[in-house]
Amino acid sequence: MPRQSAGILLFRGRGPDLEVLLVHPGGPLWARKDAGAWTIPKGEFADGEDPLAAARREFAEETGHSLAGPFHPLTPIRQRAGKLVHAWACRGDVDPAALRSNTFEVEWPPRSGRRQSFPEVDRAAYFSLADARPKINPAQVALLDELARLPAALDPHAT
Repeated sequence: MPRQSAGILLFRGRGPDLEVLLVHPGGPLWARKDAGAWTIPKGEFADGEDPLAAARREFAEETGHSLAGPFHPLTPIRQRAGKLVHAWACRGDVDPAALRSNTFEVEWPPRSGRRQSFPEVDRAAYFSLADARPKINPAQVALLDELARLPAALDPHAT
């Protein structure tokens, strides 16, 4: 069975003012990467774990913010390495400057014998759908396209 992740595509605004929250992976391997490196807050989940519960947990771990919903399921996508990503769209507005991410440890520099700790996510930002396209992992562009078609995202009376 392929690896699976679950995540949340947080959005704010409506119609042409629609913006999405993307996060940039932390650590030395991603430090100088920008185009195609950003992603929705997401993470792997175990067999038998509820994907939406995992998506909510991962969002909180990577951003420091909890979300109440409602959550709109999006069509799962498969990334280039084969990972299946389950995602939900959620209207909300969190402060990217207040980002608090969990950390991970890795041997750095490679083969140095030294372990260093890095944030899983080093920054977050809101992007218009047009600006998000070149930033986001290419496989996740389909999530942006589906969000743009969601009636709740375009309804000027949606909350």
